[in-house]
Amino acid sequence: MNKKTVMTILEKKRKSEKITMLTCYDYVMAKLISYQDIDMLLVGDSLGNVKLGYENTLAVTIDDMIYHTKSVKRGNAGSLLVTDMPFMSYESNVEEAVKNAGRIIKEGGAEAVKVEGGVEIEKQVKAIVNAKIPVVGHLGLTPQSINKFGGFKVQGRTQESHDKIISDAKAIENAGAFAITLEAIPEHLAKEVSEILNIPTIGIGAGCYCDGQVLVVDDMIGMFDDFTPKFVKKYANVSQIIKTAVKEYIEEVKEGKFPKEENTYK
Repeated sequence: MNKKTVMTILEKKRKSEKITMLTCYDYVMAKLISYQDIDMLLVGDSLGNVKLGYENTLAVTIDDMIYHTKSVKRGNAGSLLVTDMPFMSYESNVEEAVKNAGRIIKEGGAEAVKVEGGVEIEKQVKAIVNAKIPVVGHLGLTPQSINKFGGFKVQGRTQESHDKIISDAKAIENAGAFAITLEAIPEHLAKEVSEILNIPTIGIGAGCYCDGQVLVVDDMIGMFDDFTPKFVKKYANVSQIIKTAVKEYIEEVKEGKFPKEENTYK
């Protein structure tokens, strides 16, 4: 299995080959996913919702991200490993942005970082790239901005919002990002952005015209079932399998059917 790099992802854009990406948070899942030859693994700050039980991503820390990145790194068979920079780890100033990005790379073992925002973080993106750290942008519905947006709402539906996403995408590309995630925006806007940029777009709820797609693995296998966004396709229903297995285990223990002789040391 060939190791995926930033150059691998850029080359796929040039050749019009679709890019595959999944978000995961631990060793076991990373091992299962990466051995299927997926292009990119994202350690997302969505771990706040999916793994830590928070209402949103805002409480996630740099240390949380580093801890989970280390876990995913150990299970990764060759996918390009990208980690989210959490809320308030890069917005306030350039120096802090570079320092925290460096921690994610050096301590966590990530190969790139992802940041949310456009023109307002252009200087931070440029500085992180200048520090030899690859950057993925994130536009549209940016979960770290839910208080500003008033919740998890589709973006880019007004002319003003449409134009801002276009200008933000250009700014992040010019700052040196090698890819941009587009989340929860109309398909025609994602198509327009994808055609304008020379770097790949990775869609999540942005239609089929992006250069690649990303989903949270816990969503697409039906593990996390607190809620399911419209853009998620469930390829399995793992939560039900687990519930059934646990129920059977409880019944067998109570009835004395487990453990049996083959489960016992002599």
